[in-house]
Amino acid sequence: MICYQPFLMSIDKNITMLNFLKPFYPIFFAVVNNSPEYVHNQTIKTLQNIEKKRDSIGSKWLIRQMEETFCSYDSALSQSLWNLKFTNPLGLAPGFDKNAQGAGIWSSFGFGFAELGAVTLHPQQGNPLPRMFRLPEDKAILNRMGANNDGAKNIASRLEQIWFRQKRAIPIGINLCKSKITDLSDAADDYVNSFKYLRGWADYFVVNVSSPNTPGLRSLQAGNQLKPILEALTKENQGEKPILIKIAPDLEWQEISSILQISGDYNLSGVIATNTTITREGLKTKILPATRKPITEENGGISGLPLRQRSTEIIRFIYQETKGQLPIIGVGGISDTESAWEKIIAGATLLQFYSGWIYEGPWVVPEILQGLKRKLEENGLNHIEQAIGMEHN
Repeated sequence: MICYQPFLMSIDKNITMLNFLKPFYPIFFAVVNNSPEYVHNQTIKTLQNIEKKRDSIGSKWLIRQMEETFCSYDSALSQSLWNLKFTNPLGLAPGFDKNAQGAGIWSSFGFGFAELGAVTLHPQQGNPLPRMFRLPEDKAILNRMGANNDGAKNIASRLEQIWFRQKRAIPIGINLCKSKITDLSDAADDYVNSFKYLRGWADYFVVNVSSPNTPGLRSLQAGNQLKPILEALTKENQGEKPILIKIAPDLEWQEISSILQISGDYNLSGVIATNTTITREGLKTKILPATRKPITEENGGISGLPLRQRSTEIIRFIYQETKGQLPIIGVGGISDTESAWEKIIAGATLLQFYSGWIYEGPWVVPEILQGLKRKLEENGLNHIEQAIGMEHN
């Protein structure tokens, strides 16, 4: 059963088992706050087991419960982009499913698409523990994971098995990152070889040159280092798959303009704005409880609510610079209808979130989607495409 089938609209979603659990989510979240990576890994393993046994009676029942609770379909929110069908604009951001273990189940959470990774050519363990921290006062997550993943070849094999068991219900993207052991001078080959392994098992690809957790990676956003990567990838791709670039929120306007110019030169399919931030300005959290050190002394990228304003500003800038011609996936600080809507009217075609999903729980997906539908009605619009960049009109 594919979660976006319209007949699900007729189901009373207030009577599902999972909705009975919703009031207890804040308690659960508070209890597990001190061990976020462990809980994250156990959640992924559980979802992987459910997907693997999706034909069993228990898994079928649970997946049905998930779809009845979290899926919300409305044709006014569907779009076609890059010859792909997005049943709604809300996607799962990379970082949650690094190894594609849950690739076959994200549609059952109501997402319109999902991005996996970051994936590197070589398997890597990432940075030392602890490396993931929740900042509840800020509704943020600090991570310095270091792109821990099983490597492109192993993840390609896993995806092959998943798509053998079932068809892709939603578009799947893969976030490509440079391996830590690969010299910056060899970055182009690293990205291309990852792409070769994975090209048959995903619908679009993202060049991640903006994570703050791989040494030197952000330097690849500079034109003289970015061009060889994009040239090699586009040559290998030959227009087969959409290729996007993901940028940092800490860039200056001129640096973003330069990246947009290069993106146009290589006919990239879009830009993702933005990755995590290294700034600590405005945080309510002053001391990280897990380490008892000032937050300003902690390495890593911040995601979640503190990123909301800056990412929207960058979306707005990109839309203006490109005159709305380059699709934007907006990510950063989305946790409700208002934060999603502001990114769409600023110029985002699609949206992604991760931290907001964790803080608010999976019930937030249908809440946002139903809220977006109300926003369209309030503004006299018939379709989500009419709202993209609306504030510039």
